[in-house]
This record gives sequence, structure tokens and C-alpha cells, in this order.
Amino acid sequence: MKKNRVTYLIVIVLAVVALVLVLPNHKSTLKKGLGDFAIADTASVTKIFMADMRNNHVLLTKKSPGNWVLNDTLKARSEGLDMLLRTMMNLAVKAPVPRASYNNVIKRLATNSVKVEIYQKKYRIDLFNTIRLFPHEKRTKVYYVGSATPDNMGTFMYMEGSDTPFVVYEPGFRGFVSARFSARPNDWRDHTIFKKKPSEIKSLKIEFTQQPKESYLINMHGLNKVEVISLETGEKIRDFDARRLVDLVNGYRDIRYEAVLDAIDPAKADSIIHSTPLHIITLTDTAGNVNRVKTFRRRNMEGDYDMEGNLVAYDLNRLYALINNGKELVLIQYFVFDPITRPLSYLINKEEK
Repeated sequence: MKKNRVTYLIVIVLAVVALVLVLPNHKSTLKKGLGDFAIADTASVTKIFMADMRNNHVLLTKKSPGNWVLNDTLKARSEGLDMLLRTMMNLAVKAPVPRASYNNVIKRLATNSVKVEIYQKKYRIDLFNTIRLFPHEKRTKVYYVGSATPDNMGTFMYMEGSDTPFVVYEPGFRGFVSARFSARPNDWRDHTIFKKKPSEIKSLKIEFTQQPKESYLINMHGLNKVEVISLETGEKIRDFDARRLVDLVNGYRDIRYEAVLDAIDPAKADSIIHSTPLHIITLTDTAGNVNRVKTFRRRNMEGDYDMEGNLVAYDLNRLYALINNGKELVLIQYFVFDPITRPLSYLINKEEK
């Protein structure tokens, strides 16, 4: 008799647990079908796929916390992913689209929107977020992100399987969020060219192709033993400004390009690549990896003039760079590259005390 009571008690407890788990799910399913665009647990997001009507598409895959890959090959831009995930977590519905605007909004979503698919790590058994068993990846949301509302304070969005488009916004943000859901691969690429701490650098060679006497090699045998060698003479520089050298090497902690020149005319790109470089930078890290970058002057397209009022031949703000082992041409800024391409004369001419 006592054994039967225990059995009945277990059955009742399990039934109550089942009701607690099932009933909220029915309610939340209804809300999700209508307009639950937000992701409460963005840490569980494993993949994000986005595609637009112009045949652009991106697949963002999380390899580890904070480490995302673009289209299975390229490192993704962490700042952009952070903003996208934060936006996904905060999305809120302002109102359903009014009947008077319904047809017009649906047409616009059908011709000008970004399809978003979100995948998350889920558990086949998940009791109160405590007992979690049998993890698997599941597509949890599919929705379409359209254009901004007429007042630019919201975005038209539509959940797949729903029959109602909504005006969606991010609380606390004045504007529209559609620009954050980009399906263009270049918007998600990491722009890093160099990202090395001084302790990770084995050698750094900077060649000035048009000024050979300014070219040099820095060999780093630990942080306390550094040698500077003139590439023109092969001689070690005995008396260099250590502070300036430290500033230069420190500059390689985070160097980025401005934009990928993927739309440039191939003939023009070929002409640039086969012209004489301004600099050739070769960084070898302590693991033996070699990163070589060539920079090239850019023709003056902005109408810049010198101090005497003469039109200068080359852009004073930007130049080209060939990166990724000569595979890609990008646009860079003198403001970023000048501090890491100091000539040899700068390192050996000490400041007056």
C-alpha cells in the first residue's frame, strides 16, 4: 500500500511539472507567432544567417564566446556582432501595422527586406534551466527586416508564419535598426591588418622602396633585448631612441584598414599592385607566422592643395594596401599607418633633452 502511494505521488509530481512546462509554452508560442522578435538568451545563439533581395548573404557562426566566423572562412567583426546581438535581445514591438498601410508594407517587405534566421543551442530536456540534457542546434526564429518607418523611429518587421507585420524598435535608441541587419559580407569582415603585442613579435622589417637608407629591421630577442639593423648597410644601429622604438612597436597592437576595394576595376587594381610600393612591412611573430603588407600611393581624388596652393598629385589622407598575402587590395589611412612606418632617421635622431 505504501509503495502504491509513493508511485501515485511521483506520478502527480511529474504531471504538475509537465503542466508547468507545457502551459507557458503554449502561451509563448502564440506570442512568438505574432511578434516576439527578441532573443532573451543571446549567449545561446550559435549561427545567424541573413540574405537580401540583391543576392547578398552572410553566415555568421560562433566558434567560441566572442569569436565569430564569416561564411566559414573569414574572421567576423566583433564590434558588429556585439551590436547585432544586443539589438536582437532588445527588440520590442511598438504596434502592428495599421490596416490602411498593410498592403503597402507587405509589398515593400516582399521586395526589399533581409531574411534573418537565428539558430540557438537548445536542450531536449530542460527543467527550470537547471537540469539540461541532450543539447542540439535548433533554428528558433525566422523573420524579415524591412525598411524604416516614415518617421525613422521604427522598422517594419515580419515573422515567418505570422500574418501580421509589425513596427519594431529598440527601447532607448532613437532611430531604426534595419541597418544593423546587413547581408553584405564586407559589413561583417574584421578589418584587422596587424594585431600583435610586442611580446608576440619576433622581427619587424620596414622597407622604404624609394628611400633605401630609411629601411631597417628590428629583431626582438625578448622585451629587454632589441636590435635595429639598417637594411642599406647591414650595420646594427648602436644609438637609437628606445622610447620612439617602443612607441612604434606598440602601434602594431591594433591596426585596421578602412574599406575593402572589392568594386574597383580589375585593370586599375592590377595597375596599382604592379606599381612601386611606398612601404613594404613584414612582421614575423614568435610562432613563425609572416604577415607582409605593401602600401601604394593613391592619386589625388579630393582636389587637395599644398601650402602654396598647388594641386598635389597624391591623396594626402589615404593610400592603398595589399594584404592577406597579396590577395586583397584595401584602403588605409596615413593617420593610422604613419606611426608604425617611421623612417630610420626618426629612430636615431633623439629628441633634445
